[in-house]
Amino acid sequence: MIIDKFSAVDRSFETAKLNFKNEIPKDFNFAFDVIDAWAKWKDKTALISVSTDCQTIEKISYSTISDMSGKFANALHSIGLKKGDFACVVIGRIPEWYSVLFGCMKAGVISMPGTNLLTAKDIAYRVNHSGAKAVIVSEEHCSKVDEISKACPTLEYFIVVGDYEAPKKNLFGVFNIGGNNKWLNFDDLCHHQSVEVDRAKIGNTVSSDMMMAYFTSGTTALPKMVPRDYSYALAHAATGLFWMDLSEEDIHWTLTDTGWAKAAWGMLFPQLLLGASIVLYDSEGQFDVEAHLNLIHKLGVTTFCAPPTVYRLFAQRDLKGFDFSSLRRCIGAGEPLNPEVIRYWQDVTDTIVADGYGQTETINIVGNFPDKETKIGSMGLPVPGFDVDIVSDEGERMPDNEVGNIAINIEHEWPAGLFEGYYTEDGLDKSSFRHGWYFTGDTAKRDEDGYLWFVGRADDLISSAGYRISPFEVESSLLEHDAVAESAVIGLADETRGQVVMAYIILANGYEPTETLAKEIQEFCKQHTAPYKYPRIIEFVDELPKTISGKIRRVELREKA
Repeated sequence: MIIDKFSAVDRSFETAKLNFKNEIPKDFNFAFDVIDAWAKWKDKTALISVSTDCQTIEKISYSTISDMSGKFANALHSIGLKKGDFACVVIGRIPEWYSVLFGCMKAGVISMPGTNLLTAKDIAYRVNHSGAKAVIVSEEHCSKVDEISKACPTLEYFIVVGDYEAPKKNLFGVFNIGGNNKWLNFDDLCHHQSVEVDRAKIGNTVSSDMMMAYFTSGTTALPKMVPRDYSYALAHAATGLFWMDLSEEDIHWTLTDTGWAKAAWGMLFPQLLLGASIVLYDSEGQFDVEAHLNLIHKLGVTTFCAPPTVYRLFAQRDLKGFDFSSLRRCIGAGEPLNPEVIRYWQDVTDTIVADGYGQTETINIVGNFPDKETKIGSMGLPVPGFDVDIVSDEGERMPDNEVGNIAINIEHEWPAGLFEGYYTEDGLDKSSFRHGWYFTGDTAKRDEDGYLWFVGRADDLISSAGYRISPFEVESSLLEHDAVAESAVIGLADETRGQVVMAYIILANGYEPTETLAKEIQEFCKQHTAPYKYPRIIEFVDELPKTISGKIRRVELREKA
């Protein structure tokens, strides 16, 4: 049984590095072979769903998810969707999200999760790029779909989780463009369906079939479509075993939108594979720092993962009045977390934030592990099962402490969890694979102990007077100044130096933008990092351009500069 085989894995890093190998069965399907298996073997709590006001807590079992996903799979088959059809899915942090995704898996329908921040134009781009036949959304997104449906000729099926009735007229008295879409209600579709799914009748899947597709966040260009096959879900065993260090007893909480690939890491595959319970908090509106901090104790959260932005928000509060005694492991990913924030979190929770690294195109491939020293500021060590190294543009391994490309070796075997190319109309775009490596597009350095230290996106590196400067390193230095709430650093063309460092800075409350303050910040940077790295130009701004996943669009700042 799949769910039992990982209990015997030796998680000690040095042993796992030599021995761990994740064998993927040919006919693996996560919904059948993990969700249904847990429901029959140990029907424990899978989800802990918390209402927006934090007053209602509902525990949902593996069997409930198993039954609802079976009903939805049969419903999809009954209306005409079949194996290989695409469905754009935009649903928030509610239990139905799981029923939809696992129902799609059982039916062989390829789900494309999208963030709840998607605009109508974003949805149209994803539908048309994939040729999707269906949209499955919660009610707040229906009007967006109505707006663009006429421009999406492949769309045939419109399914809503919740209640929705298209408005007949808009504010100007004009009939809604897509108001004649026939929206099918999720509950009504599932009501009379069987929980049992005939795999052969619906169209049996194999592990190499496409299961899902995510879209990159597009910091420099339009989002790319990343296909993920059924083996991807099982590959995440490495994410859960080594970096997250999950077990059946854990209550895990990852703060992420359901449309990002980070949700696959923190709300789907590693946790449910290893039998942990997942916190599902459907917060709305502005991020409520106090509510999140209180829920850690209230729910007994043991393992916690948040993006750097959230840890930075936490670090701006006095945390001594909160109870973090249930926490045993905290992790972070998405972008590097500044060392000063890690130290503060460790002081108040007695847990160190273990950084990890991966992409939409991979699983977790670099991380800090429980039985190894955590070097504050380092991404960590390569995950067992991956040969990750720092290489030149020609694929040669770089000496220690020199900047190069973060890459995964594919010369001898294809590691489980690595995608095979971007989905395009003309087939897979494999341009990121060359010289026997997958080039991530990120750069880093390797120290003498084998730890990797993030430098930045290859396109974001600054070359000034012969020096290669990491924007992240300068931003971390800036963040240590009390006046700096957030910053973004770019290289600005300069005739003498090639480029000079320029910083866009959002000031903390109580500070006003002045030339004197700019000079003070510059002097501060000279003292806290190598003098040649200080920002020679500072511009104070009220906001920074970001992707829908929260990553800074430095390309936009370069164009502006």
